[in-house]
Amino acid sequence: MKNYLCLRCFKKHRATELTEANKVARLQRARQLLAKYPATLVNFIVFTDEKIFTVARPTNSQNDRVYARAGTAKKQIAAARLLRTRPTFSHSLMVSVGVSALGTSSIHFIEPGVKVNSQYYRVDLLMQKLLPDIRQLSDFYVFHQDSVPAHRARETVELLTVETPEFIPPTL
Repeated sequence: MKNYLCLRCFKKHRATELTEANKVARLQRARQLLAKYPATLVNFIVFTDEKIFTVARPTNSQNDRVYARAGTAKKQIAAARLLRTRPTFSHSLMVSVGVSALGTSSIHFIEPGVKVNSQYYRVDLLMQKLLPDIRQLSDFYVFHQDSVPAHRARETVELLTVETPEFIPPTL
């Protein structure tokens, strides 16, 4: 394809499809943030988030083959040899971190099986781990997070309004 047809192949990536309403809302929020936080404050914005890492061995289905003697029919091969199995639930690990131009917080590991609800997020992650780490970076910072339910809970927003020098609420 490359040499004879002069075509180049590109791999597609998965992405969430945005509706027109999503696009308009994102553009409006971006404009509000740009108006409120000039370029001089960008370095002071601390972004926080949690991420689940799934522990699974890598597989490449293109290279996962079963070889048999020429003339062997597929039905002659044991079915178990033709299956590529994986566990129903892979082991996973959740971490939380704060990042800015000022530096980063420590990586905080969340105990397996813990549900990160608004109370756990406020008491264990924010007050005991993330905010103390961020305060070591600078006395002034702008705290920012995404809008998952634990982050936008009324109690969480109230806490961050009181405990941080500047906070970007989910409804700016």
